[in-house]
Amino acid sequence: MSPIILLSFLLIYFGVLFLIAHVTSRKSSDNATFFIANKSSKWYVVAFGMIGTALSGVTFISVPGAVGNGSFGYFQFVLGNAVGFVLIALVLLPLYYRLHLVSIYSYLEHRLGFYSYKSGAMIFLISRTISSAFRLYLVAIVLQRFIFDAWHIPFAITIIICLALIWLYTHKGGLKTIIITDLLQTFFLLLSVVLSIYFIADSLHLNLAETFETVKNSSYSKIFFWEDFMESKANFWKQFLGGIFVTLAMTGLDQDLMQKNLSMKTIGEAQKNMLTFTGIFIFINLFFLSVGALLYLYAANNHLDVHALRTPDHLYPEIALNHLALIPGIIFMLGLTAATFATTDSALTALTTSFCVDFLNFNKKTNPNDKKLVRTRNKVHFVFSCLMLLVILLFRLINNDSVVIAIFVAAGYTYGPLLGLFAFGMLSKRQVRDRWVPYICVLSPFLSYGVEYWLNHSLGYIVGFELIVINGFITWLMLQLTSKSEK
Repeated sequence: MSPIILLSFLLIYFGVLFLIAHVTSRKSSDNATFFIANKSSKWYVVAFGMIGTALSGVTFISVPGAVGNGSFGYFQFVLGNAVGFVLIALVLLPLYYRLHLVSIYSYLEHRLGFYSYKSGAMIFLISRTISSAFRLYLVAIVLQRFIFDAWHIPFAITIIICLALIWLYTHKGGLKTIIITDLLQTFFLLLSVVLSIYFIADSLHLNLAETFETVKNSSYSKIFFWEDFMESKANFWKQFLGGIFVTLAMTGLDQDLMQKNLSMKTIGEAQKNMLTFTGIFIFINLFFLSVGALLYLYAANNHLDVHALRTPDHLYPEIALNHLALIPGIIFMLGLTAATFATTDSALTALTTSFCVDFLNFNKKTNPNDKKLVRTRNKVHFVFSCLMLLVILLFRLINNDSVVIAIFVAAGYTYGPLLGLFAFGMLSKRQVRDRWVPYICVLSPFLSYGVEYWLNHSLGYIVGFELIVINGFITWLMLQLTSKSEK
């Protein structure tokens, strides 16, 4: 596909986003609009839009690509995700609404103390910056290969262009803009995956019923893996339990997705949002796995050497952009762009919100919407864009693994202490030694790595997504051992 066609498509796409940004921010661009969308969001709009934020370009490319190695085993992790989302709706959201939080990490100050609060917020800033950088990196390498390499544009410039476009359409309206752009981008994402299945099936000369039967009867459709608990990361219990706790940490204890829930008027609306989102999330992941099976079947039928690809993440773009017709290629790029920028714009807004509220104390100011504070917020937003650029360029130098795996490995180390902090606060009435908490949060990932190494080399146990459970438990245990009785 011609790079100029793809570039023209991207320019039109962002033109639409800029139009939405103009409409949503022309009446108000103060901090209340940016942080919580003036508490005026509709639950069904947020529920639909959150699909794009939660799935991201990682799901769009890496999940289909991973089918070749793990069949539909990833769905075991998705089932754990679903349980985690239900727990968020029934346990965490009532807590956040009861305390009227803007930043969810303010809970740690209420329950544990100043240093615990700052530790939790800092863990989020680091974790979300890393995970969002991974996600944007994934799409940037596709854009680089299929568009910008044609003009010999350096990878760093590609990233700068992406982040500059995101900053331009979000820096005024913030969350209020993102809730609407997420709605549009989720629609594009879902349309893309459905049409991708259609176009790939059509190229294989399959109708709808035949496509279903072909995927079901293929060697890629196996979902449950019960064997090799010690030596396999694909074991059901490892995937399922890891999915629960990764969801609790990366969604329920993450300012990004929770910020959208906190923009609604009532807890009831927020819970309806989460439960509706959960149902859609399960079915959409089945569609992505089906795309993966069809891609590998297409590769086999057309004698494509999938092993020649640098990573399985390249399979989907390779077939969509180099082997299918023009329309399927544009549909692919539409879904990929929508998925990735829906995640990144939301993350930059959440990072800005957390820093302004948790470290600059905007919520404690007499007038949080003061024009000086709005200018400060804009500067913070810009700085986080620059920070994400640096992280992506660093990841470009060191990453060799599939991005979907890299994200969750990093999450196990960075989100684990956050899981331990909230678990201690909610399950225990003891008081932490607040000044010790930052040191515990730094020490826990190193101890987790040591435990993982020992389990592997001494017992032959291979740690998978349950790494976050180990890390959270170590944090909780150290907090418990160093705590004191309630006064």
